[in-house]
Amino acid sequence: MAEKYVLEMIDIEKQFPGVKALDHAQLKLRPGTVHALMGENGAGKSTLMKCLFGVYDEDGGEIIVDGKKTKFSNPKQAMENGVAMVHQELNQVLQRDVMDNIWLGRYPSKGGIISQRSMYEETKKVFDKLEIDVDPKSKMAKLSVSQRQMVEIAKAVSYNAKILVLDEPTSSLTQEEVDHLFRIINRLRDQGCAIVYISHKMEEILEISDEVTIMRDGQWVDTKSAAELTTDKIIKLMVGRDLTNRFPPKTNKMGEVILEVKNLTGKYQPSVIDASFELHKGEILGIAGLVGSRRTELIETIFGIAHKSEGEILLHGKPVDNKDSRTAIKNGFALLTEERRATGIFGGLSILFNSVIANIDRYSKLGLLNNKKMTEDTKWVIDSMKVKTPSQKTTIRSLSGGNQQKVIIGRWLLTEPEILLLDEPTRGIDVGAKYEIYQLIIDLASKGKGVIMVSSEMPELLGICDRILVMSNGHVSGITNTEELDQERIMAQAAKYV
Repeated sequence: MAEKYVLEMIDIEKQFPGVKALDHAQLKLRPGTVHALMGENGAGKSTLMKCLFGVYDEDGGEIIVDGKKTKFSNPKQAMENGVAMVHQELNQVLQRDVMDNIWLGRYPSKGGIISQRSMYEETKKVFDKLEIDVDPKSKMAKLSVSQRQMVEIAKAVSYNAKILVLDEPTSSLTQEEVDHLFRIINRLRDQGCAIVYISHKMEEILEISDEVTIMRDGQWVDTKSAAELTTDKIIKLMVGRDLTNRFPPKTNKMGEVILEVKNLTGKYQPSVIDASFELHKGEILGIAGLVGSRRTELIETIFGIAHKSEGEILLHGKPVDNKDSRTAIKNGFALLTEERRATGIFGGLSILFNSVIANIDRYSKLGLLNNKKMTEDTKWVIDSMKVKTPSQKTTIRSLSGGNQQKVIIGRWLLTEPEILLLDEPTRGIDVGAKYEIYQLIIDLASKGKGVIMVSSEMPELLGICDRILVMSNGHVSGITNTEELDQERIMAQAAKYV
């Protein structure tokens, strides 16, 4: 007897101008299993899913749902046929309440009148089934990211989805929230739902998945049972080469102290409290801590976009007052923010604009911009950062996450900073691109720049930093040479003031 699949995507082709996004890609999904879909940024994972949902029209191949050849013309039709997707970037109506968001476009009505009561009851029923503790009447804007994600999953379940696609569902969640999400996923799996799980986090994939499909350059590479895979095997299949070293060799040398932070306290609490540390020339200083330990607040206060109530910052022994970001840039500081899409890029504008914007004062004379110089500098960003793009005029939104990040790093390097503040520089980026960004960071430190880097990934901090400063509830709870640390010690320090 042939194996029963709830979804078969066979030899899917998709061409964009100048790029073959999918080349005979395939995916076979069994009911009641979690199937991980993995690959580097730009491997074609999201494009494949968009073909399934009718966002893109595939150029070739066929899609079979429940044994029937299918072609959805839009996502709404896909959802009505039991195929749902929770996107990484949640698209919700934040000004409305939870149940509005779940029933939008299909309100339960009697005689043409929308019944609030039956809407509430139906929502409650779905929430109870999934153990989601959210009031259906609360406003969407008041919920945390993880709660909003749960609402989105509940919406998919309310359509009685037999296929659910989760795209990077844990990228903004704490460990506790991840555990809750996994409980929901396991419950849906037991109810016979088939789940496609897209993520870069290897450990997670191995914990939750039954099967793993790996893609590379738009092609299907392999599908294996999760039980026979290890992190190293997955990396090898994804990258096509052995990444025995996830981190480049360290070539930077620590020199004299260039930055001193003394008794820094944020003006608007909860923020940093009485934080003091030093940064050396050519040093990569990691900042670890749990979610809510005020790591981001620390670097935002140094950069001047969060105000301090007391404390001082010395650069080369001289006090600097970063009142705002323009002053900070002039003083030789650069800040790479965590939320790339919200605060890092101008999505609808070109790579050129995104590359030169932090340095715009240098290109203008008497109110005129020097286009030649701007084009040269953008070319330098693209070449030195190895950005994959057809041209400078390409909108940055159309690049993969890793390439967007490289443009932003390049933008800051054009300002010739002395101190680089990096907040989660490799978030949502695949293994291959991560390696390149680590290499960039080490190269910058080798040129004598001071780098401060916030990261939630312990292996990353231990792999590339010289020292690690641990934050706990706004306080600096320890600063130690990396070779003397392991994950357990960091966690113990992180819990010190909680």
